[in-house]
Amino acid sequence: MSVSAEKTRTPASLTEPRTATVTAVAAATAGGLLFGVLTNLAQGWLPGAWNQLANSGSVWAACAFATGALLARRGTLSRAAVGGVGAEVGLVMGYYGYAEFGRDGMGALLFPLLWLGMACVAGPLFGVAGHWWRRGKDGRRRIAGLAAFAGLFGMEGLMYTWDLRYMPQATVCFAVFALVPLLLARTHRERALTLAAAAPCALLAYAIIELPLRSVSA
Repeated sequence: MSVSAEKTRTPASLTEPRTATVTAVAAATAGGLLFGVLTNLAQGWLPGAWNQLANSGSVWAACAFATGALLARRGTLSRAAVGGVGAEVGLVMGYYGYAEFGRDGMGALLFPLLWLGMACVAGPLFGVAGHWWRRGKDGRRRIAGLAAFAGLFGMEGLMYTWDLRYMPQATVCFAVFALVPLLLARTHRERALTLAAAAPCALLAYAIIELPLRSVSA
């Protein structure tokens, strides 16, 4: 490396990306906190079985997906992943924090800890998915990101159909499952491929998320 190049790498320039990452994660966490409180409130606002949608896994994962998409404009893939974690952890903290201090208490620690653990897995996955959708350099990454996101709504639709028998809510989830690739994909080819990939994603998510959760809830 030349002397002139070394001179340009000042301490300030080296810490700038780190500062930007910390700022992005802090903003994502704050947004997640607010969204967590909102989803808790929405359970009281929505009538009957519709309140199930407020704290569904697909709606919560949308927070990480949106974070990754927003950070994709200037951030790196790793920043989108860390931002997704911040958003999901903030969401869990906001939801259960409001349940504890604004309602009758959050109850046993099992489910807060369970959702916190899932947030640490889903956060980076869907943060990256949002980044891939927004800035993916090839169609395969855009398709994978969108298919994973749409697949969550397909998973919810399967749960409402098979487990709960809530058909209106299942219809809404399946509609979103179809609309995500139709509205967010760039070309007709990407829409068709995303829909085709989202179906096995929905089945896989149901097998590895809903079935274990059902056993824990039993």
